[in-house]
This record gives sequence, C-alpha cells and structure tokens, in this order.
Amino acid sequence: MKQPNDVFNEFQAKMSELLKNSPAKDIERNMKAMLSQGFSKLDLVTREEFDTQTQVLVRTRTRLEELERRVAELEVKLGGGASSSSTQD
Repeated sequence: MKQPNDVFNEFQAKMSELLKNSPAKDIERNMKAMLSQGFSKLDLVTREEFDTQTQVLVRTRTRLEELERRVAELEVKLGGGASSSSTQD
C-alpha cells in the first residue's frame, strides 16, 4: 500500500511533467520575459540600493542639523544672529 507522501510526490511529479509540456509553461515564460523587459525600461532600484541611500540620507540629515546648530552658536557668539538669518530668506 502506498503512503500518502508517495501518492502526493507521484501526483506532483505528474503535474510538473504535464505543465512542463503544456502551453501554460510557454505563457509563463512569455509573461516573465515581457515583465522583465517592461521593468528594464523603468527607472527602478533594488531594495538594497534604496536602503543604502536611505541610510546615507539619514547620516547627511544628522550632519546638516549638527552644522546648523554650530553655525547658530557661532552667530550668537559673534553677535550677528538676527541680522545674518534674516538675509537668508
């Protein structure tokens, strides 16, 4: 008597063989090719590239805030805090 796993494995093998030789497999291949071609025309980045750029942006923003704080302190020390910031706008 066959075990349930044997029946399932046999069914899976038969279905794989059937799909490999069917038009469904051709449609799948054609769809993948079409999607790949479409995506290659778009200006997309990988998730890894996006995450890397996000980290760079966070570091840059932190550094900018630190520099803004230091400039404000220097302006106060030099006594030109109000007049210098009004000329930026």
